Amino acid sequence: MTKNIKIEDLTQKINGTLYGSNDYKSLGFTGSFTTLNSAKKGDIVIRHKINGKGVEIANKKNVACIITLHPLDDCLEIADKLKYPIIVVNKIEEANAYAIKWTVENYAPNTKRVVVTGTNGKSTTTHMVYHILKNFGAKVFTNTDARSEFNTLIDPMVSKLLVQSYNEQKGLDYLVVEVSEVQGWEDYFMKNHAYLMSEAINQDVSVVTNVAMDHIGLVHDVEEVKEETEGLIKSLTHGTAVLNYDDERVRIMDETVKENCNIFYLSMDPENLENIKTTNRINKLSYSDEKEAIIYEDKIFLKLDELPFQSHHFIQNTLSAIASTISLNIPLEQIKEGVKSYKPLKRRFVTLNEKPLIIDDFAHNPEGIKATIQSAFKTANKNNLKTLWVIDAIRGSRGIVLNKLIAEALSDVINNLQEEDQIPINLILSCSEDEVDHNNTVTPQERKIFEDELNKENTEYVIYDKLIDALSDTVEFSTPDDLILLIGAQGMDPAEELLKKIL
Repeated sequence: MTKNIKIEDLTQKINGTLYGSNDYKSLGFTGSFTTLNSAKKGDIVIRHKINGKGVEIANKKNVACIITLHPLDDCLEIADKLKYPIIVVNKIEEANAYAIKWTVENYAPNTKRVVVTGTNGKSTTTHMVYHILKNFGAKVFTNTDARSEFNTLIDPMVSKLLVQSYNEQKGLDYLVVEVSEVQGWEDYFMKNHAYLMSEAINQDVSVVTNVAMDHIGLVHDVEEVKEETEGLIKSLTHGTAVLNYDDERVRIMDETVKENCNIFYLSMDPENLENIKTTNRINKLSYSDEKEAIIYEDKIFLKLDELPFQSHHFIQNTLSAIASTISLNIPLEQIKEGVKSYKPLKRRFVTLNEKPLIIDDFAHNPEGIKATIQSAFKTANKNNLKTLWVIDAIRGSRGIVLNKLIAEALSDVINNLQEEDQIPINLILSCSEDEVDHNNTVTPQERKIFEDELNKENTEYVIYDKLIDALSDTVEFSTPDDLILLIGAQGMDPAEELLKKIL
């Protein structure tokens, strides 16, 4: 294992400009890209922006050098004064991609690698693949966690955590990495993010779960989301592309798959794949409602009652995880055992209470919200429950366009389900102003567009300023024979702890 790269070579590879000094600080680079808070002697720090105070801290810590997009205030002057090396880049994502590439090549060169992307389901798919491999006894690294904090790959956390995982496990056999399909912030759009990051990882399996509208403000339409997401398939130079056949935009990505790569199609209906012949290059996996089972090689692979969760959109994620591990040549019986023993991430259709039945899910974009409410509705009907309560935390500081689309999705799915004249659905909204910080505060404009859209569609709702009030009243007015579904991102994250006090 080599940990040597000259600072001039590093600067060139990330298209940067070197300031302050023409060599590393202290002993030079000793093998870890990381954050300033975690940095030790000889590490390289990657930060979006840094000022002179940050340079002084890095210098005192004997950090090898700093890579940044925005040198603020007196940053470069302090660097010159201290003769401290700073590399200023035009694109911070190129620096982080190189950090991942360098870390993989130096710490995990012989690993098999899976990369997952898509608008919905990537965290569950990634985590299930990780669990199957761990259950198999392998040494595995993943960047997926309950809050999906590290799937952006726009900072050096993946590089940092990979080195930690390598040291803790004394080696690695597999990498299972979740990559955001679209990335950026405010008006800074990281075009080709999925391609850039997956190319750095050089994966053996590419998984695309679906394509739907999200990341409003960074992209203009769903076709642009598709183009960004497809970067994961374009970067695949060997191995297998796992594609959701039921999503038309994902299905046609098979045209991008290189001839030397394999394709694994997935569907929630075996009839969709009937005309596809299994070959050495093409494989298929499906779920049959009629047989209530996952079908592989025309045989029952796992029955519905053996799966960790039974809603359709989670079964789709399970198909993705199974196809990924089959593509890695994991024994089928080991895959089955891994799926059966899987425990979901927090806030992934997780049951918090039995009577009333309370289910918590991270659904936070239009398509995810629709799928989750549909699954909850089926669960309520299947268990002969009386009422479905949907409590949605409005997404604060995300703009009026995204919130308009979410309100449209809520109206659409609730009104369509109510037309079936089955159990009633009560919609509760929360601005969660008692729980969110300034980065997630619902603005007056966001609240207005949300209410206007629901009113336009004659969708009944009750709106609360505080999450605690929304939860308390819903629990009070519900019966033990009801289902309460919690959805939303940051504004709903504290709900589980609040419910413990309420219940």
